[in-house]
Amino acid sequence: MPGRTGGDSDHAADTDRSRRTAPRPRTTAPPAGRPLGARLRDNPVTRFRRRVQRAWDRPLTAYYVIAGSSVLLIVLGLIMVYSSSMVYAINKGLGSSYFFSKQLVAALVGGVLLVIAARMPVKLHRALAYPIIVGSVALMALVQVPGVGQEINGNTNWISLGGPFQIQPSEFGKLALVLWGADLLARKQERRLLTQWKHLLVPLVPAAFMLLGLIMLGGDMGTAVILTAILFGLLWIAGAPTRLFASVLAVAAAIGALLIWTSPNRMARLSCLGATDAGPADICLQPLHGSYALASGGLFGSGLGAGVEKWGQLPEAHTDFIFAVTGEELGLAGTLSVLALFAALGYAGIRVAGRTEDPFVRYAAGGVITWIMAQAVINVGAVLGLLPIAGVPLPLFSYGGSALLPAMAAIGLLIAFARADPAARAALDTRLPGRKRAAVRWNTMRRRARGRSSGER
Repeated sequence: MPGRTGGDSDHAADTDRSRRTAPRPRTTAPPAGRPLGARLRDNPVTRFRRRVQRAWDRPLTAYYVIAGSSVLLIVLGLIMVYSSSMVYAINKGLGSSYFFSKQLVAALVGGVLLVIAARMPVKLHRALAYPIIVGSVALMALVQVPGVGQEINGNTNWISLGGPFQIQPSEFGKLALVLWGADLLARKQERRLLTQWKHLLVPLVPAAFMLLGLIMLGGDMGTAVILTAILFGLLWIAGAPTRLFASVLAVAAAIGALLIWTSPNRMARLSCLGATDAGPADICLQPLHGSYALASGGLFGSGLGAGVEKWGQLPEAHTDFIFAVTGEELGLAGTLSVLALFAALGYAGIRVAGRTEDPFVRYAAGGVITWIMAQAVINVGAVLGLLPIAGVPLPLFSYGGSALLPAMAAIGLLIAFARADPAARAALDTRLPGRKRAAVRWNTMRRRARGRSSGER
């Protein structure tokens, strides 16, 4: 018995040991691999795109992009104005920082206008539309009074303010047309009148043609082209039928072609497209040296202040052709950075116009973006030799206080519209300090209480 018991115990122990060490049979199937579609959806590029999309959909993204890109364009423009104008100023017997100082003063005044416009409510912007357009028309008519208007570079579109300061009223006409046209179309849309072509065109188109006539009396076709682009931008956003839109466009194109054909100066500019030499009487000198400046810049440029074309070979280096100096001194990287800032500004402005339910905000934001983007395209296209030289500055970038002030006011307008979005307002309120946030809530409660009847309170 004892031997048998010991043998049984050893046998049982061996059995238990073999059970523990033997591999257990697989009872479940191995986990199947993830589908190819799921793996593609989770790759790093897709995850980055989703992250960017989530960041772009945040309420304050357009607000920050508009403010940030505009400030960067203005600051970089001030730097390039100094670099491109110091040689010209010295040749004129002025200090090297003469044009930079004037542009800096204009930028500071424009900054005040930008902040005021950004803080103003939308209703006040609408209320100012008529005073601004009446004042712009009066100033543009005053330019044509003998002894008042000043001629610069063949165009009589300036009024002297005393000393070295002048003002170009036609630049403020752009802002006036945007505000007045947006208010007019918004009121007609609220009354459901835009479905009739006569309400869509009158009085918007006749008023725009009156502004164009005042501008063309001074010979400034470049500004007239920008004003025409604003008009078509407003009509496009208002939903003008294709036939009506094409008819107005054909009339404007015919008038433009007639004005070019009857002007030897404009015909000469048109003939310089794609020119490879200066031509007779050096009529193509400016676009030719603009191309030289861009070609010599390379990838990163010759260095800030080290450009050579601004030493006399490139006319208007600090105004119409400042983009060429930027390409020479900052290279392809600098010019692409400027274009990226304009693209970001335009895309953010379109986002503001597309997400609002207020028709005035939609028309005004669309008009401002049409103005800035059209002017940037015309200026850059002329520097690249793809478009005729129209004599318009690069907005927010080129030298010229008369162009900078209304452009900065327009940027303030876009910021005000971005702040007026309900989601953006709520996000800004949450970032206020505690006391200010409590004051905002208390003022909101008081406004709501005043809106109720005494019985509801």
